[in-house]
Amino acid sequence: MSETSIVEHQIKPYFDMEAFMNLSRETRLGGATLERLVNLWGRWLPELKVCEVGTGKISYLAIWLPESVEEAVDEAWGKSASDGFLSNNLAQFMCMAAVQELLPQVEDGGCAPSPRPTQALREALSGLGLPYKSEDSSLLSRRYAVVTHYPFRGGCEICHMQSHCPKGQGQAESAGVLLPGYEREEEENRS
Repeated sequence: MSETSIVEHQIKPYFDMEAFMNLSRETRLGGATLERLVNLWGRWLPELKVCEVGTGKISYLAIWLPESVEEAVDEAWGKSASDGFLSNNLAQFMCMAAVQELLPQVEDGGCAPSPRPTQALREALSGLGLPYKSEDSSLLSRRYAVVTHYPFRGGCEICHMQSHCPKGQGQAESAGVLLPGYEREEEENRS
């Protein structure tokens, strides 16, 4: 088995309010709501984990937020559907903003393709506290997590999840998160 290397990246993605509103399909946010979101961003940013994971010849980018963020989002859902929706979107947006900071090419592709979970990758991620849900699953145990090739190697055409993804199968719209800005380009191409 090849040797695994882990390099932690210290990045602080910018909270782009316009891109967040686009992702959330919001046309306006009230002052109190925006203040709550900015406070959450500030609280969650130090908890964001960004690691380059090398497993021999292949490197990956792993980005995730811990279980405490999932609990905060669940608590927000318990208070109101609107708060839960925006908190959930904020956590997803933070992960994708971090991906875009290190791999700006994903914006053009509209997705950070999921790699095939090799045994070496499974072991490396498990050692980081980011295991897959089960031995035969390609889903990660953390709700707010992205693992993709690093450096960028392509879009949907290399994604391990392609056969289960509506976007990868050419269907109307993916059930996952579209990167900010991508949906505008997609709408322009349809016009």
